[in-house]
Amino acid sequence: MKKIILLTATLFFFAITVFCQQEETNGTIYIKHPYIDVVMNANKDYVANNFSTVKNYYSDTARWWASGIEKFIPIAEAEKMWRSDFDKFDDIKQTQQGYPDYLHYKKGDAMIVQSWWNWTAKSKKTGAEIKIPMVMFDEFNADGKIVREYIYGDFSNME
Repeated sequence: MKKIILLTATLFFFAITVFCQQEETNGTIYIKHPYIDVVMNANKDYVANNFSTVKNYYSDTARWWASGIEKFIPIAEAEKMWRSDFDKFDDIKQTQQGYPDYLHYKKGDAMIVQSWWNWTAKSKKTGAEIKIPMVMFDEFNADGKIVREYIYGDFSNME
């Protein structure tokens, strides 16, 4: 009988330790933050075709990537691609979907804004209306500049 009680107590003790694990966070999520404002302003200036201002949001060494591109490219090369959008399309808009979040991770002190958009425009070549849902991730440095931006969406209709 003592063995059964001892075994039951031991199992009960192990069960308690398993279910009483300490919770731990990996960082903080913000709904309002200055880095969110940077992303919102950069998108506003892109749509306004105001590239003299857009480049100020990015560090000189920033890298950019979007679905369909093989690897990250320098921000100066990305800016050329963005400018070419206005050669191919009229009425370019980026409409915010939901709200952006600023994620500040403990590990590596990563600072990322994630945001969701619908990119819309009218093709100058075909007259077709194009709508591309996309999610954008902007990584920041301690100076508040975007150092890496990556965008996921189906951009195959942008030809």
